[in-house]
Amino acid sequence: MVGEKANAKVLVKEKISEAGIDLLRKDFAVEVDTGMSDEELTSRINEYDALIVRSQTQVTAEMLEKSSRLKVIGRAGSGVDNIDVTAATKRGILVANAPESNAVAAGEHAIALMLAQARQLPQAHASLKAGKWERSKFKGVEITGKTLGLIGLGRIGLVVAQRARGLRMEVIGYDPYVSIDRFRENGIEPAESPDEVYAKADFLTVHLPKNAETMGYIGDEEFAKMKDGVRVINAARGGIIDEGALARAVESGKVASAGVDVFSKEPAPADHPLLKYDNIVVTPHLGASTEEAQDKAGVIIAQQVAAALHGRFVSNAVNVPAIPDEAMQVLGPYLPLSETLGRLLISIADGPLSKITVTTAGEIAEHDTKLITLSVLKGIFEHHVEEPVNIVNAAAIADERGLDVAEVSERRSRDYTNLITVETEDRRGALTVAGTTIGPKHKPRLVKIYRHDIDLEPAAHMAFFQYEDVPGMIGKVGTALGKRGINIAFMNVGRKKVEGKAVMGVALDERLPQEILDEICALDGFFEARSVEL
Repeated sequence: MVGEKANAKVLVKEKISEAGIDLLRKDFAVEVDTGMSDEELTSRINEYDALIVRSQTQVTAEMLEKSSRLKVIGRAGSGVDNIDVTAATKRGILVANAPESNAVAAGEHAIALMLAQARQLPQAHASLKAGKWERSKFKGVEITGKTLGLIGLGRIGLVVAQRARGLRMEVIGYDPYVSIDRFRENGIEPAESPDEVYAKADFLTVHLPKNAETMGYIGDEEFAKMKDGVRVINAARGGIIDEGALARAVESGKVASAGVDVFSKEPAPADHPLLKYDNIVVTPHLGASTEEAQDKAGVIIAQQVAAALHGRFVSNAVNVPAIPDEAMQVLGPYLPLSETLGRLLISIADGPLSKITVTTAGEIAEHDTKLITLSVLKGIFEHHVEEPVNIVNAAAIADERGLDVAEVSERRSRDYTNLITVETEDRRGALTVAGTTIGPKHKPRLVKIYRHDIDLEPAAHMAFFQYEDVPGMIGKVGTALGKRGINIAFMNVGRKKVEGKAVMGVALDERLPQEILDEICALDGFFEARSVEL
C-alpha cells in the first residue's frame, strides 16, 4: 500500500485522454511532456512520485535506479513489456495497467479483418482508386451461417464471439480455462481440443497470451488439420501464428485469405513475406487504436495511479499487492506452494473446469486465507490468459471465465501441521492436488495428486502417470525414458488403490516431449500420462 501523497507530482510521459489528466489534476501536480526523451526521463525521474506511459517509453532497471521517490508506474494499456516490472518490484514501485480498456477495440478489429478479407475490401478499394471497375474480380463470401473458430476466450476472444453470434455465425471455441457455463451463456460450442476447432472452422482467430508456449502455436501441422479454404485472423500477438507457415498455407491455397494486425517483429519490414500477398489484409497493429479505447485507458490508469498515491486498493496492480504484514509472516511461505498447486492442477486437468475449492487446514487456517486462494488462481491462470496475472486480479479473471471459487478452512490437519488442498472436477470426475511444507525453510512437498496420496518434492520438469496397480509398471517408464536418454532425478508412487489404479510422479532433467508421453500411455496398463512444468 502506497502512503498518502495528496501533493505528489505525476509525469504523463505519453499521450492519454484529457479526462484522465483532469482526474489527476484534482489532487496532484501533473506535468505532461510527451516529447521528453528516455535519456532526459532517466536524468529527471527522481522529480516524480508517479509516471504514466504507453508502449513507447522503455522503463528500464537503470532508469529506476535513479529514483528514490517514484511510487507508481501506470501503463495506459494492457501490456507491460516495456516496463521492467522485476526491477520496479525490487525497489517497491507499484506497476498498474489498464487491461480492460482495449478489449472492445481489439475484438472489433478482429471482426473488421474478418469482414475485410471475406469481401476483399482493401483490394477492391485499391482497384477503384486506380481507375478500374472490376466487379467480377472481387467476388466475396458471406459470413452468415459460417463457423468461426476461436482459440482463447479471454476478454477479447469473448468480444469477438459475441459479435460473431450477432452476425449469425456459428461459433466454436477452445479454452481449457473457461467454464462450460460461460460457453453456454454466450452460445459458443465448446471444443475438447484445438484440433476440433481446426476441423470445423471456416474462419479462425486466435486470442492467446504471448509466451514461450504460444509462440508458433499454429504452424504447418495445424494448418494441415484445417479445412481447405479456411480464412485466418491474428489480431492478438505477433508470432502466435507462425508467419512462415501462414505464408506457405496461403501460397498453397490451403488458406484462402488472412487478416493480420500483429507481427513477430514490429514495425514489419518492407520485405516481410506476408506483405506480398494480395489476399492477406494487413494493418499496423491497430487493435487498440480507437478514440474510445484510448479514452478508457487514460481514465482507468489515472484512477489506478490516484488510488496508489492515496494509499487505496489498486485493482489493476501487476506487482506489489497490498498484503498485511501479519498475514504475510504466516502465509508468505505457503504462497509459492499454492501457486505450484494451481499450476499442477491445470496441467493434469482434462478439459474445462467449473469450480475450484481451496481448503486450508492447520495453523494457517486461523488467518484470512484469501491470499492462499488467490495464489492458487494465479498458478492456474498464469501463462494461459491474455492479461498479466497477479494475486490482485486473479479472482476477477476467474469470475470473468465463470469459474466458481470456494474456500474452506479447517483448524486441524490430521496428518500435517499445515495442509493446502485444491479440488475440482474435470471430464474424468473428481480431481485433487494437495501440498505442505517441511522444515524451517518450508520446503514444498506434494502429498496428493489425482485421488492418490504421494510424497514428492515439486520440480521444474515433471511427469505423472496413472496405471493399473500391477508389477512391472515402474520399469516400463524407466525403460522408455532411458531409451531416449532422459534422466529421472527422483520419483515416487502413490499406491493407495482406487479401483485398482496407482499414480507415479517423476522429476526429470528436461521437459518430456509429447511423443514419449504418448508412447508410454500406449503401453499395456497405462491410461494417463501428463507432462507438467512447475
